[in-house]
Amino acid sequence: MDQFPLPVARIGIIGGGQLGRMMAKAAKRLGCTCVVLDPTPGSPAGQVAGHQIVGDYHDPARLRELAESCDVTTFDIEDIDTETLIQLEREGNRVLPSPSLLAVIQDKLTQKQALDDAGIPTAPFVPMPEPSPEAFAKFGYPLVQKSRRGGYDGRGVSIIRSPNDYGAHLPTDSLVERFVPAAKELAVVVARGLDGDCRCYPVVEMCFRPGENVLEMLLAPANIPAETAQAATELGIRTVEVLQGVGIFGVEMFLTESGELLVNEVAPRTHNSGHHTIEATVTDQFEQHLRAVVGLPLGATDQLSPAAMINLLGAPGHRGRPVIKGMAEALAIPGVCLHLYGKAATAPFRKMGHVTVLDPDIEEAQRKAIRVRELIEISGEGHP
Repeated sequence: MDQFPLPVARIGIIGGGQLGRMMAKAAKRLGCTCVVLDPTPGSPAGQVAGHQIVGDYHDPARLRELAESCDVTTFDIEDIDTETLIQLEREGNRVLPSPSLLAVIQDKLTQKQALDDAGIPTAPFVPMPEPSPEAFAKFGYPLVQKSRRGGYDGRGVSIIRSPNDYGAHLPTDSLVERFVPAAKELAVVVARGLDGDCRCYPVVEMCFRPGENVLEMLLAPANIPAETAQAATELGIRTVEVLQGVGIFGVEMFLTESGELLVNEVAPRTHNSGHHTIEATVTDQFEQHLRAVVGLPLGATDQLSPAAMINLLGAPGHRGRPVIKGMAEALAIPGVCLHLYGKAATAPFRKMGHVTVLDPDIEEAQRKAIRVRELIEISGEGHP
């Protein structure tokens, strides 16, 4: 019979945003404690964990302080000093997912090369250290340019459809890949344990806001044929297995008009496409990630109800202390589950929270989510 002293584990979380916040909540349920490293005092995750080291993700001394005070260290962001983490791992500190894997994934070019080398289908690409009209023309339009580092939530990505769009290019070390006219954009959230056990959540469909590349709505499960869902699940698992990942991974895919599946990007952490799992599945992605990195058995991923999820973004033109309008009316709608992230200040299009809507009918869940998006506005104090 196994026995665990309380706390079961002391978990270090690099990054104090909403992902870390939801992870810290799951940790408390599992009898674990958390220490958060984030440069902003009173970060969303720090509020829940109760213990925060105020410091930068690239500060070797603060990273060391975190890792040496915890049983296992994980992260909710990718822009971290991996050299320090690799050294800490060499010294016997547990860091999961592995810092060497994070180093591969945080560089979009090395990530694509690793997927390509492993035979994972992905859009054709070439390195683009110094963008130029000639280099773009040689590759061919339309194309997608991605910064090698630092891009997320639509930042660091530019779609260049013709030579006339060159002005929108990113003047940075990057890669360019073939633009894929996708019938749908899908995501598979995959968990892999220390023992290699893999569990997959049902495939979800992601609807993006045109031009901004920010997730507008997520539908779970995706409206795709069963054989496509099975193929996407198998591709998601194969992707995480070839990377030898431990923890939760968000595998984003394109489904082409001809029914082909291509892996777009992999996130080595809990993911926006898995937020609905808090209410809609047996084991949510945050608890699952902790089970994986602590070495506990993975939980069931069965979906209990269809769900639609929307991000709550800061209103355009608004900054400062958040003011939430329409909240009571939205909460009066049956099946609405509200998550506010506790961020001290709003900014245009900043992720301030999310709403998951549960309904036995996925189309009704979608209609309710659209209504919630119309109702809730997060503006800034002092603005009209």
